[in-house]
Amino acid sequence: MAQAATLETKKNLWGGGVAPFNVSYGKLMMWIFLLSDTFTFSSLLISYGFMRFKYDDAWPLADNVFVHFPFYPGHIKLAFVSLMTFTLIMSSVTMVLAVEAGHRFDKKGVIKWLLWTIFGGLFFLASQTYEWYHFITGTEHGKAIPMFVDGQWKEVVVRGANLRYNEYGHQLFANFFFFITGFHGSHVFSGVVLNVIGLIMTIRGYFERQGHYEFIEKIGLYWHFVDLVWVFVFTFFYLI
Repeated sequence: MAQAATLETKKNLWGGGVAPFNVSYGKLMMWIFLLSDTFTFSSLLISYGFMRFKYDDAWPLADNVFVHFPFYPGHIKLAFVSLMTFTLIMSSVTMVLAVEAGHRFDKKGVIKWLLWTIFGGLFFLASQTYEWYHFITGTEHGKAIPMFVDGQWKEVVVRGANLRYNEYGHQLFANFFFFITGFHGSHVFSGVVLNVIGLIMTIRGYFERQGHYEFIEKIGLYWHFVDLVWVFVFTFFYLI
């Protein structure tokens, strides 16, 4: 009798029309996407770490490279990237508040906190552009490095970094920096676009008519993932 009841329960649970883990299809697919993205970022950071220690003698120190701060003539080591990191983490807090307001059907609250989240994302992207600019343009005097020119090796003075040379040290540092921070920046940009879409839908009352703010929750999952990834990027590139 007990066995028959167990079989009946399993049949009802997996027979369709029931969510056994009480998770919607949209949230489940978002988690699967984030998991796949985790593998991508993990492989990139592991590759960076391997090359970082393989070429330790020629690898530049981040606190000697990222020293610029807007409207300040001197150098402050890692101050600006720390401000970027703090802003992005705080945008995760405002995203939590937007989701919480959606649970209470507080339309004005959702709009307010989404606006702050969008501002945080745009500030981060603008700051990353500033950082890239100074990394590419380099120092005032540059550095003489050996380059193969006209069939022979010569000492050539180069400034900044790109995909061909790097004033600050090993070329792979620049390659990894541009690819990983650029890849993460594209995620932040996508998150800002999604937040803008969610904001427009909220203003137009779409979620009030739909009866839930699940779309905002899914955006929140993505945004928290982007913030968490940056913590690892910040640790690998700037602190180690």
